[in-house]
Amino acid sequence: MFMDKYEQLAKLICPDVNITIADLETKFPPRNLNENAKVTRFAPSPTGFLHTGSLFASFVASKLAYDSNGVFYLRIEDTDTKREVKDSIKTLVEQLSLFNIKINEGYGIGGNYGPYIQSERSFIYNTVIYDMICKGLAYPCFCSQDELDKVREIQTANKERPGYYGKYAKCRNLTVDEAISKIKNGEPYVVRFKSTGNFENHINFHDQIRGDLNLSENDLDIVIRKSDGLPTYHFAHVCDDHFMHTTDVIRGEEWLPSVPIHVQLFKALNFPLPNYAHVPVIMKNDNGNRRKLSKRLDPEASVFYFVEKGYPTEALLIYLCTIANSNYEEFRLTTNNDNIDDFKLSYDKFSLDGALFDLEKINNISKDIIFKTPIDTLVDKVINWAKMYDNKLFDLINIDTEMFKKIMNFGKEDLQPRKDYYKYSDIYEHINYMYKEEYDNLICEETNYDKNLISKVCQLFKNDLLSKEPINKDTWFNHQKDIARNIGFAYNKKDMRDNNFAYMFSDYMAIIRLSLTKRKNAFDLVDIITTIGIDEVIRRLDLFI
Repeated sequence: MFMDKYEQLAKLICPDVNITIADLETKFPPRNLNENAKVTRFAPSPTGFLHTGSLFASFVASKLAYDSNGVFYLRIEDTDTKREVKDSIKTLVEQLSLFNIKINEGYGIGGNYGPYIQSERSFIYNTVIYDMICKGLAYPCFCSQDELDKVREIQTANKERPGYYGKYAKCRNLTVDEAISKIKNGEPYVVRFKSTGNFENHINFHDQIRGDLNLSENDLDIVIRKSDGLPTYHFAHVCDDHFMHTTDVIRGEEWLPSVPIHVQLFKALNFPLPNYAHVPVIMKNDNGNRRKLSKRLDPEASVFYFVEKGYPTEALLIYLCTIANSNYEEFRLTTNNDNIDDFKLSYDKFSLDGALFDLEKINNISKDIIFKTPIDTLVDKVINWAKMYDNKLFDLINIDTEMFKKIMNFGKEDLQPRKDYYKYSDIYEHINYMYKEEYDNLICEETNYDKNLISKVCQLFKNDLLSKEPINKDTWFNHQKDIARNIGFAYNKKDMRDNNFAYMFSDYMAIIRLSLTKRKNAFDLVDIITTIGIDEVIRRLDLFI
């Protein structure tokens, strides 16, 4: 069968290709979805932990797909082998599942548009590259790294834009015969896209979040296949999102400069352009300066920080929803509804500026979520977390799970309910004194009270406990006021002035609290006493005395 020279070159570069782009279109037909359904994806590289910014982008993508009865899929982009971190794919998938990101298909799940990992999709990339070479849209480049570095030095010296374009794109001028000869001689090469763009020209581009933009046309002959045979991000993105029929590409605003490249590739391949939405980058306030949340500088840049600290996963998602859409917070407050599924995300409500990361706001949301969680569900969640990340808390819970449940319910039904925990990692230090073994090993917080006064109060309190019926929470407080008043503790400041008392009732209660908990701030004393029991209270009073 006769092959022209371009076909010979294509066959030399992609020897295993035996199908066409038309065959790929048949293999991956359009999805059978409603007209307005969005097909979105999360496409991480296995280069380490899941970044908080990546969780934000994946949350937005999954939510928009969910709201439109569309599809959200997971694709792994593992073509940058030099940066790949062992086992990070497994970690990424696990962390996504922890945050209840609703994945409909993709890596580890399956579907009709796989494989969902780029290293297994070479038959697609090579088929497209074969077609591009045959049409003169791509060519092999034999320039060494030293040659490329020298070109960059010349461009820098001449104050020109760096890159492989125009007169600096040396290999685009090779004849097909020259290229074939070099490949047959074993010279290493990459494959480049032959750009027809002019940087002085502009393209009109509509971003779903940022609106209409005017961007300089791409004139770079970018690498689309590396010397190891793997595709670059730019090229793989176009192929994958076309054959997987992605309708909306949702990614961070740092990818905006790549838009002209992607638009040009889609156009050259005659593939329909998907919608693009570039979400704002999450920023950090660093001594008054705004900067991007950093893997190197900020522990909260990793979602594992929130997992390890024991933040309820829904708290972080609620926070991400507040920075995604400006009207979500009002929706949550007015409806008293924490179910994100009941709120529809909208492109036109996104902020154009990078959102400042606000850990205090996450803490407040988290505290509210922990408070609202039904006690049985909360205890189960804390147990599961402690088993993984807090052995001391896990051992405490196992001493008496029912007691732990009672402690976690303290103050929830009061007129002014208590909200004690921002995250599960706060719990151990907050409750450990409730347990006999832990109490005995605690060092009491410092106090200025005279030791004789402490002993007198504790003994009186002990005698009263031994002589009374079971504690009645409604009358106990006033009863203690009367006992304290009889030994010189004033009811209030006026009583203190009128009778020249040295102490107030609050001092009396502070001494009791110290004796039973060894700290100045603790749970309601009646809750403590009725939970640990009178015998344990007497034991602690004796030890304290």
